[in-house]
Amino acid sequence: MEEKNGIMQNNESSQEEQKKIMQMRSLVEKQDPTSKEYDDLEIRRFLRARDMDIEKASAMFLKFVKWRKTFVPNGSISVSEIPNELAQNKMFMQGTDKSGRLITVVFGGRHYQNKTGGLEEFKRFVTFILERITSRMPPGQEKFVAIADVKGWGYSNSDIRGYLASLSILQDYYPERLGKMFVVHAPSIFMTAWKMIYPFIDEKTKKKIVFVDSKQLKSTLLKDIDESQLPDIYGGKMKLVPIQDS
Repeated sequence: MEEKNGIMQNNESSQEEQKKIMQMRSLVEKQDPTSKEYDDLEIRRFLRARDMDIEKASAMFLKFVKWRKTFVPNGSISVSEIPNELAQNKMFMQGTDKSGRLITVVFGGRHYQNKTGGLEEFKRFVTFILERITSRMPPGQEKFVAIADVKGWGYSNSDIRGYLASLSILQDYYPERLGKMFVVHAPSIFMTAWKMIYPFIDEKTKKKIVFVDSKQLKSTLLKDIDESQLPDIYGGKMKLVPIQDS
């Protein structure tokens, strides 16, 4: 097994993938020389998100590079830029699942439209979350797992613009990062908002979303997450840690 540019080569398929990565790199670096700052793993994620179509993946990647220059000009989002979102205490990260993917927990019932910082602060918050997750991934791991807990969710929590914005950031700028999402404690009222969001979720992401029956919550989560890594609120032994403290 040979390692090249951080990517393990072990069969014809990976060699073909490496060839496409090189072709795409050549293409994007001609259009935007700053593309050199991104490694082959980043290029590969965009290729995989577009089913190895070099042209489509390149367009997607160049859009990402342009977005990052304008939206994250300093290379990261600081906690001082998202005070109102952090005050809602709705996002946590701790432990890993059986595949070594970081576990995040988000409480939808604690989210309210940000009237002070507006949609822009919420988008910064989503970017902060994804940057924090990716920067803390174990070596060799590219994906994370999310538990979306919507217990107590009501119309006052509904924020379709915010949901669509976060979905766009995840799908357009952090492709192939979400490994699986468990939606737990979903009240029937939540499904109204879900039906509005669902058409905007790409097919690959849809396959990663699992609605969990509350009666089988712990047993379902334990299939993917060891009890020592499962958040204590779901019967495990791991304490919740706010994402900014992780």
